[in-house]
Amino acid sequence: MINTLHIKNIGIIDDITITLNEGFNVLTGETGAGKTLIIGSLQILAGGRFSKEMIRKGEKNSFVEMSMYIQNSDYEDNNVIVSREINVNGKNTCKINGRLVTVNELKKFMNNVIDIHGQNDNQSILDISTHIELLDDYSESKIKELKSKYQILYNEYNEVKAEISRNYGDDKEKQRKLDLLNYQVNEIENANLKIGEEEELENKRKMMMSSEKIASNLSEAEEQLNENAIDSMNIVIKCLERIENYNEEYTKIATRLKECYYEIQEASRDISSLNSGMEFDEEEQSKVEERLDLISSLKRKYGNDIKEILDYKERVNSEIYEINNLEGYLISLKTKFKNLEEQMLELSKEMNKIRIKYADELSRKINKELEELEMKSAKFSIKIEFSEEKEFNKNGLDKVEFLISTNIGEEAKPLIKIASGGEMSRIMLAIKSILADVDKIPVIIFDEIDTGISGIAANVTGEKIKKISKKHQVICVTHLASIAAKGDYNYYVCKEIEANKTKTKVKELTEEEVLKEIARISSGTVTDISINHARELRNMTLKEIA
Repeated sequence: MINTLHIKNIGIIDDITITLNEGFNVLTGETGAGKTLIIGSLQILAGGRFSKEMIRKGEKNSFVEMSMYIQNSDYEDNNVIVSREINVNGKNTCKINGRLVTVNELKKFMNNVIDIHGQNDNQSILDISTHIELLDDYSESKIKELKSKYQILYNEYNEVKAEISRNYGDDKEKQRKLDLLNYQVNEIENANLKIGEEEELENKRKMMMSSEKIASNLSEAEEQLNENAIDSMNIVIKCLERIENYNEEYTKIATRLKECYYEIQEASRDISSLNSGMEFDEEEQSKVEERLDLISSLKRKYGNDIKEILDYKERVNSEIYEINNLEGYLISLKTKFKNLEEQMLELSKEMNKIRIKYADELSRKINKELEELEMKSAKFSIKIEFSEEKEFNKNGLDKVEFLISTNIGEEAKPLIKIASGGEMSRIMLAIKSILADVDKIPVIIFDEIDTGISGIAANVTGEKIKKISKKHQVICVTHLASIAAKGDYNYYVCKEIEANKTKTKVKELTEEEVLKEIARISSGTVTDISINHARELRNMTLKEIA
């Protein structure tokens, strides 16, 4: 239920806080006092559209906030504070218990909290997806166990379906996957990759690109060794050999130089060999480039280096093996899937029978309510379509939709297509009256749904709203004395002028003030006669409650 509602800078509302109560809260007041703005503020908090023209003249933003107690909620102590601030630049700030949320998140949350019914605003019951839930809630004791069994099977059914899909249970998908995997393996195998190959090719490409420079330097090095170093060392060695008989140190030096001489000769031969290998033709260079391009292409597809590419090939081979050997596993999955379908089908048929039975009962009760609301030509019905194509959903194979025909001979239409706001309000009231015990939305708001009705119908409307308020918190804006007289808590909405500005004021009325307000509504003036009439209406309500 809503505990307090705080509204700031909306229309002629300056800054008001309304404390609301359980049961039937009635708002009355003169035309233009701001009753509609209060309901509009609740619509804003419910995620509804907002026009910046609604911001109070001269102000930069509007702010609406309410504190609620929501039984069995996920919030601490079940207390929730919801707020929405809108600036003249169109910026929205929405919060749930201090946490920033989007308008859509706010709307989704509030759809489960308040239901607004007025000339143009009707929420949850117009959503076709709620119809099957409302019908099932109405027949809960009969369908609850079946639905519970079904939903366990339905969850398992979805898991098996996903497992079959993951394991290529569809033959076309299986073949498509195998074709792709085999292509990948063949592409890698045909490349005949070797670990370390890429580094060798990169080095070779570098040498090819620098072959002229390398060959020039190798040639010069070979020439210098042959013409200078080797010949010079040979002369030095012979000089030392001629005098080695005079000192053994000459012999040692000569021996060391001979070792270096042979090393230099070997180095010269190696340089010569390397130099001769520096001859590359364009065809050979092209092959190196093509090979590196192939490796680069495979790396983009299968791994960061040749080792990862070869590891990927092994994994793909394993997957091919698994797919080719899945037949037995898939057969067991498909058998399980078929068994689940058969069980779900039987439960769906049973639920369908129950829904048909209770749809007829619920329709008769709602039609009786409509008759009491002076809609004797209206005919409410519930359409139930059973999917023969076995398109299972969380509720079985049924699609449920509430329909209405407001005039004799007219075809039944979806509720959302009813043109008259007054008719729609009474239809909603009739449905809510019957479903009050099972409707899980805690707060119901009726905004001038009494438009166009009077006399017996008005009294009946009040009785039905009163009945709903025993299971829900009801906030009702009304112009009818017979409805106002049934309020548990009555509020008077008026406007006052302060500092040349019009402001809305809201006052919770005492019992004496309630009688005066009922008298004012019923006759336009407060007289002894109208007060007595108001007291009579009030006493009638007390008798009804008793």
